[in-house]
Amino acid sequence: MLDNKEESKNSGRAIILNQEDNIIIAIGNMNAGHYLKNFDLTIDAPILSGQKIAKVDIAQNDAIYKYGTIIGFADSNIFKGQVLTNANVVFKEFSRDHDYCSKYQPTRFVNSSSERTFMGYKRVDGRVGTRNFIAVVSTVNCSATVVHEIASYFTEEKLKKYPNVDGVSAFSHSTGCGMELSGEPMDLLHRTLGGYINHPNVASSLVVGLGCERCQVGGLFQNQGLAENKNLKTLVMQENGGTTATIRAGIKCVEEMLENAIKIKRSEEPLSSLMVGLQCGGSDVFSSLSANPALGKAVDILVEHGGTAILSETPEIYGVEHTLTARAINISVAEKLMERVNWWKDIYSVGRDVQINGTVSPGNQKGGLANILEKSLGSAMKGGTTGLMEVYKYAEKVEQKGFVFMDTPGFDPVSATGQIAGGANLVAFTTGRGSCFGAKPTPSIKLATNSDLFNRMNEDMDINCGLVVDGEKNIEQMGQEIFEYFLSCASGKKTKSEILNLGRHEFAPWQIGITG
Repeated sequence: MLDNKEESKNSGRAIILNQEDNIIIAIGNMNAGHYLKNFDLTIDAPILSGQKIAKVDIAQNDAIYKYGTIIGFADSNIFKGQVLTNANVVFKEFSRDHDYCSKYQPTRFVNSSSERTFMGYKRVDGRVGTRNFIAVVSTVNCSATVVHEIASYFTEEKLKKYPNVDGVSAFSHSTGCGMELSGEPMDLLHRTLGGYINHPNVASSLVVGLGCERCQVGGLFQNQGLAENKNLKTLVMQENGGTTATIRAGIKCVEEMLENAIKIKRSEEPLSSLMVGLQCGGSDVFSSLSANPALGKAVDILVEHGGTAILSETPEIYGVEHTLTARAINISVAEKLMERVNWWKDIYSVGRDVQINGTVSPGNQKGGLANILEKSLGSAMKGGTTGLMEVYKYAEKVEQKGFVFMDTPGFDPVSATGQIAGGANLVAFTTGRGSCFGAKPTPSIKLATNSDLFNRMNEDMDINCGLVVDGEKNIEQMGQEIFEYFLSCASGKKTKSEILNLGRHEFAPWQIGITG
């Protein structure tokens, strides 16, 4: 759990994470003048749990180390016992050693006798779903109301006739026209819509367009290699008689799809069919102490069983990308990752007040994170320790097993939408400040970084990783618990976000292009 076992046995109010660190982490709130015996220092100001304290004197411009990794530089002379905040920790560029593939190790898979399984919905193409939804998808915002009206018709009461179906869900968005007719923005939208239409958690899809939009039904189907069949139908409002006529026709289509969907039963399936999207939001300093490394441990176990995990949020690995390229299976994969990082840094974000340029969100700052380097350090931990097998563009179909990366923004709904479009049939979401995210048609598991959050927002939180901070469990034990939860949820156990019916409004394709 901690590199220094003896140091962790101090007053219980502070811990050190790595012997190379020049800071320690407060566990619990402390008043100014509080003496930490094991570190022989006195805190100079009131401090909140999770914040950083100088373990030694740190000279101006010297690097500040957490987990043995640079998270910033001293903006002025910082003295032993002084509390570190955004005021005295500065973000600036520094050289990083990109020793490609140097730490790659082939995955050691579990013996066949120890292989685990889950109960999933096997589709005709061989993929396996963890849920069984009917999707009603709009090609353009102009058909958004229609798809929601169609889905809303199928109330909880009406769906009692279809016990094997998890729901009828509408997926609408705010674009689809007034955008570039070709190129990456349209390709990205096509990939996202296609990934949901043909998702393993979806038994059947109804696609609804207006008729005159740039994202045409025909163009979408051609781009994604889709064709109408009993489980995939289309309606175009201008051809079908308008709003109410399309709603009536859509309801009829979905009723027929439901009859087919109830015939699909869960069956025992290998973990090679499980694909988990990794998310974090509302992060705090405990993210890197508990939930993120514990999730990383669960990811390692999943990969050892042949499963797949998708790390994303490119702006939130910035500063630690060299730790991922070192784990790449080959130079090509490492270069793919660096190309995406450099695109964000040198093209997309230049001159903009976004977190890749240093400043994290107000909530992250309040949670004790100084800058993007410190946030990235925790964020990357979700990916565990196995080899980086492939790098994907946003919403690309993920076909490589093992630990992979997908280029997405840091905004959780947009990032998760890309992962789900890529095939993620489960999402694991760590949070320290408290996220209330859900993601139909994919279950979202919420991992609280601290016990206070777990207790305060218990209706939203699935697992309390704060038990690591409390000293009741270590990272390995918590990782195993998360892994077992993966299997339970994949087999049908409802997550807290599902119980709350979240995910109806969180479909959010990345709007990478211009609107004209």
